[in-house]
Amino acid sequence: MQIIIVGCGNVGDTITEQLSKEGHNISVIDTDAAKVQQTSDKYDVLGIVGNGASFTKQMEAGIEKADLLIAVTGKDELNLLCCVIAKKAGNNCNTIARVRNPVYSREIQYIREEMGLSMIINPELAAAMEVGRLVKFPSAIEIDSFAKGKVELLGFRVAKDSILCNGTLKDVAVKYNRDVLVCMVERGDQVIIPDGNFVIQENDIVSVVASSKNAMAFFKKLGIFTGKAKSVMIIGGGETTFYLAGYLLNMGISVKIIEKDKRRCEELAELLPKAMIICGDGTDRTLLMEEGLKTTEAFIAWTSFDEENIMLSLFAKRVSDAKLITKVHRISYDEIIAELDLGSIMYPKHITAESIIRYVRAMQNSIGSNVETLYRLCDNRVEALEFKVNEHSKVVDVPLQELNLKSNLLICAIQHKGKIITPGGQDKISIGDTVIVVTTNTGLDDIRDILK
Repeated sequence: MQIIIVGCGNVGDTITEQLSKEGHNISVIDTDAAKVQQTSDKYDVLGIVGNGASFTKQMEAGIEKADLLIAVTGKDELNLLCCVIAKKAGNNCNTIARVRNPVYSREIQYIREEMGLSMIINPELAAAMEVGRLVKFPSAIEIDSFAKGKVELLGFRVAKDSILCNGTLKDVAVKYNRDVLVCMVERGDQVIIPDGNFVIQENDIVSVVASSKNAMAFFKKLGIFTGKAKSVMIIGGGETTFYLAGYLLNMGISVKIIEKDKRRCEELAELLPKAMIICGDGTDRTLLMEEGLKTTEAFIAWTSFDEENIMLSLFAKRVSDAKLITKVHRISYDEIIAELDLGSIMYPKHITAESIIRYVRAMQNSIGSNVETLYRLCDNRVEALEFKVNEHSKVVDVPLQELNLKSNLLICAIQHKGKIITPGGQDKISIGDTVIVVTTNTGLDDIRDILK
């Protein structure tokens, strides 16, 4: 596909990297010549310096033949204008705009329909929803949802005294819950799609797929706390914090926000009257202790600086038992960060990239099956996908045990007529089902790609 990306910031760079890896022809536009040159050289794409809303610049980028334009600059209005120009100048070009302002978030559906946009993405809102899921279940390191929330993928670290230690997955299924499927294990640098003979060890990060109800029952049997955090401390008062605080307050969770910008504190106090807003430096240890860091049940480091977030989470880990959630923009030192045990590490730009990649894959396969949901895990080495099966193919109406599946691929769940099935060898995929797959074979576009 021919794709134009307007904006070479963190999000634009990430999207360019992922889509170029998937074999698409990419052109990037940005007013910053240095960023354009860097992105162009790094990913071998066409770079154009200028305003992405300019008809001339879009023509130079090939808008007449483009299948998709993605506008992810730092300005909502510019992104929307880029898409309007692309709709007029292109030949049935699809458009995606990043829109972050909370004012527009209440009108997303109207804006999308009236302007003819294919998708509007709000990275801050999406990140807030992911963080909110973790606060609801603090024992999990990562939670991803499928089938409109009916199925969840939950990752957790196996403690030293866990009853899972040294047990095989077959034993786990028999003893604790057959309706929960272990789909992935991270052990050091290894990522494993396990079989029934796999033995779980201390410090493994185990990911399971199950319905919400079965997942909770499974964790209760393991003696893992499943209740939501009752109090949350958030450092940083940006847009994600605004969305997140509103979500948590609606669940009855106590929210305390520490932000050093006085004007922003006043805005938050007006927008979130039920939250406690503290105007102060979130890196001040004395302030954190005075405001109850030792007793808070969840601590979220969400400033604009990775280093601050990392140090804040390390400090909170030392003085409290809070659930830790750490925001990180750069991934240059991801291996070192992983060794620090910062709780749940969130990369906001990856959330946006996943949404766009999912849409692009669905564009390519609009008949056989659609990629309904896509999550990239373990530094993009693993993908968890949900396919909607729209027509008959080689995978339909055949017992799963007879399918010639690719190696390192696991069919984790099937939603059939609203019922969630943890699949066995005799189960079959039917037209209309949604199928959840976890695999290290990245780049699957269609349900048929699960076959060798």
